[in-house]
Amino acid sequence: RDIAWKAQIRLCARYRRLSAGGKKLPVIVAAIAREIAAFLWAIGREVAPM
Repeated sequence: RDIAWKAQIRLCARYRRLSAGGKKLPVIVAAIAREIAAFLWAIGREVAPM
C-alpha cells in the first residue's frame, strides 16, 4: 500500500507539472505509463512469491 500511495502522489504531481509545462497529452500519457510500469515492477518485487 505504501508503494501504491507513493505512486499516486508522484504521478498526480507529475501529470500536473507536465500539463502546466505545455506538454501534449500523448507525451504526458507515455511518461506516466512508463512510471506506472516501474511502480508495478516495484510492487511485484515486494510481494512474497506464493
